[in-house]
Amino acid sequence: MQKLFIRKYSGNNTLIAYLAAIIFLIAAILAGISIGSVRVPIGDIVNIITGKTMPIFGNKQVDPMFTNIVMNVRLPRVVLASLVGASLAIAGAAFQGLLRNPLADPYTLGVSSGASVGAVITLFYQISLPFVGIYTLPLLSITSAFITIIIVLFFARSIDRSMKVETIILTGIIFSSFLGALISLMIALSGEELRQIIGWLLGSVSMRGWSYVQIILPFLIIGGLVLLLNTRELNAIAFGEERAQYLGVNVAARKFVVLAASSMITGAAVAVSGTIGFVGLVIPHLTRILWGPDHKHLLPLSMLIGAGFLIFADLAARIVIEPAELPIGVITALIGAPVFAFILLRRRMERSG
Repeated sequence: MQKLFIRKYSGNNTLIAYLAAIIFLIAAILAGISIGSVRVPIGDIVNIITGKTMPIFGNKQVDPMFTNIVMNVRLPRVVLASLVGASLAIAGAAFQGLLRNPLADPYTLGVSSGASVGAVITLFYQISLPFVGIYTLPLLSITSAFITIIIVLFFARSIDRSMKVETIILTGIIFSSFLGALISLMIALSGEELRQIIGWLLGSVSMRGWSYVQIILPFLIIGGLVLLLNTRELNAIAFGEERAQYLGVNVAARKFVVLAASSMITGAAVAVSGTIGFVGLVIPHLTRILWGPDHKHLLPLSMLIGAGFLIFADLAARIVIEPAELPIGVITALIGAPVFAFILLRRRMERSG
């Protein structure tokens, strides 16, 4: 009955859902740019961005210091945070839909940790692939993420032929812990070079310019489009693989496509921001509760809300112990870990009831 109500509510309020998500994202962007050690008035923010994008409408009477802060420091940081948040949220929603479990996300499945290993190796050994340039880091991170999810699924199948979702998630958590320990060992054995990367591993969008936006954007566009084109198949798989096959879905092929696209998006996000956990868990689950499980709307709404959420999380990381900063991963973990526990307890109560 609750699921039927959610579907009905979602269908009757789709426009409201998108408007609310867009307003939330705009509020997050303005707050993320405005608030800091130097507060920039929202009117000046609008004038600066308008002046840069549409010069004929821009007001040139803005403090040059504000212009420099907005265009060179805060705007690229906010845009990057929004892209990372959108990436992790849509990847989490896709993983949850594919595995039919709200506990699945890039972090719990070990995909983020696998991507981190690839990124750390690339950064430490300063690997640069020919003809690729700045995209070496995301490509190797994506490759490592995809290899990790394949290994997780292989081991889960070896343990349990029926490939129960709980087995996959448990295997992912084990691999995530193992890969995290492997990264820590690499840092301990490698001296000061990798110790400087430890802050990056905890998750951050600080001190990253427009080049990092350029790195993640094409992978989010490609991977996001692939996932959005598979919403019908994800809806069918949500009812069970046998029913999906009856409806004409090539389940094996769609699984590979969704896993590849989600790993691509996750790997690119990790490459530019480090490991940021629980965004892909919390946001899709919250969106599903509010506006229903239809992936046609769940995926884009998760992207919008995930983008705004990570901007606010980054803002909190900046101002909690100002002038110092917390890693953004600390903020998302403080929010996500209790939600993870709540979902787990709720599922157990539903089964026992």
